[in-house]
Amino acid sequence: MANSAVARATTYTRGDDGYEHARQGSLWRTNTPDRFPDRIVEANSVEDVTAAVRAAKAAGQQVSVCSGGHSWSANHVRDGGVLINLSRLRSFTVDPITMTATAEPGIGGSVLLAELMKRGLFFPVGHCRGVAIGGYLLQGGFGWNGRALGPACSNVIAIDYVDANGDVRHASETENPDMLWAARGSGPDFFGVVVRFHLRVFPKPRFIGSSATVYRVDRLEELVRWIDRVGPHVPPEVELQFVMSRSPSLPPPLRPRSASSPVVIELAATVMAPSRFAARAATAFMSDAPKGAKIRVPLLPMPMSLMFSAAMQHYPEANWEADNLWTHAGADELMPHLRRIVETMPAPPAHMLWLNWAPQASLPDMAFTVQDLTYLSFYGGWLKGTASAASRWAHDNAAAMQALSTGIQFADDPGRPSRGISEEARSRLEAIRASHDPEGRFRRWIGEVPQ
Repeated sequence: MANSAVARATTYTRGDDGYEHARQGSLWRTNTPDRFPDRIVEANSVEDVTAAVRAAKAAGQQVSVCSGGHSWSANHVRDGGVLINLSRLRSFTVDPITMTATAEPGIGGSVLLAELMKRGLFFPVGHCRGVAIGGYLLQGGFGWNGRALGPACSNVIAIDYVDANGDVRHASETENPDMLWAARGSGPDFFGVVVRFHLRVFPKPRFIGSSATVYRVDRLEELVRWIDRVGPHVPPEVELQFVMSRSPSLPPPLRPRSASSPVVIELAATVMAPSRFAARAATAFMSDAPKGAKIRVPLLPMPMSLMFSAAMQHYPEANWEADNLWTHAGADELMPHLRRIVETMPAPPAHMLWLNWAPQASLPDMAFTVQDLTYLSFYGGWLKGTASAASRWAHDNAAAMQALSTGIQFADDPGRPSRGISEEARSRLEAIRASHDPEGRFRRWIGEVPQ
């Protein structure tokens, strides 16, 4: 290991003391793939990033990048080459006059949001604590109040990035606009190292709250048909979703923990609105939700800290495999698959998420080009020392539903051959790549579809 002065990167070569700790530490999930970079650079500054890319270029090595390590497929952990870890780059600035902010890629979204809210501002960061903004913004960014504010990447107004030659460049609508286009949605297929994001921020909603309803699984079909009917008309300030699992969001003493526990459905309607009155009006459709709930919590104001805590109850430290799909299939097409998902549901923390996205407006011109009425994601999680029946569960269910899929979301990167952007966008992305990274310095996404 070569550990230089505080202002310089920490670099590990395979075989060094600390290398394996650095490799495993670049991941949030605890199941580390059997892939080994030649060198791992933990950057402390932009200068460290430029030096690492230049050294890789001189050695003829490829580069992969991570900012928080939340890639479900561990896309950044590859055999050979150089892994640049940006998790220590966490500085930010806020300008309430221009309603903009800048942030380095390693800052957690929940941390950034807390700072913005102190200033009466808001940004659609991710739902889980610990997710750094680097990968989150590149892949699209489905976060709090995202139906109203758009995918987070649509609110990236510029980037500072290190190019394939190791030079720092700026991309905006007027300078290197093709690189800004690519950065907004190409996700793990981006060919550069973003070291700073320039963001459009918004006024903090005056009312932030949620209502929740818990159903037995025998209400599933009734619930799906209800969402099928109301989903396209849900106001954009409301995020309607449900989670199916054997581990409902109950206090630990009451929470079931085995594969024999019954599957429970947790329906939530999160709303961010100008007032409590507006929030009630936006969620009025919930009065028509299926009856027979085990638990029903009315619309209540809720601090963001509690919102993050509620989301994190389903994501403990564990081994994880995830998969997903966008779809506009109706209830009749989906129900046979949903029944199978229930029947095969592994022990906690495995679960399935149904998100009613129902896009409200057209997207700006950017690489992010795939979205649909409904988003389904499967999280196969298993705790250390337990059976790994969940390891194939997510992928098997997504594979069974491919005929209904219109694409995938990079946020829950399955690491399999998939389409995360449209064919037209892909062609444009390849042309930009050929111009900006002709030597293929930056790794392709691990799930890239062969040509």
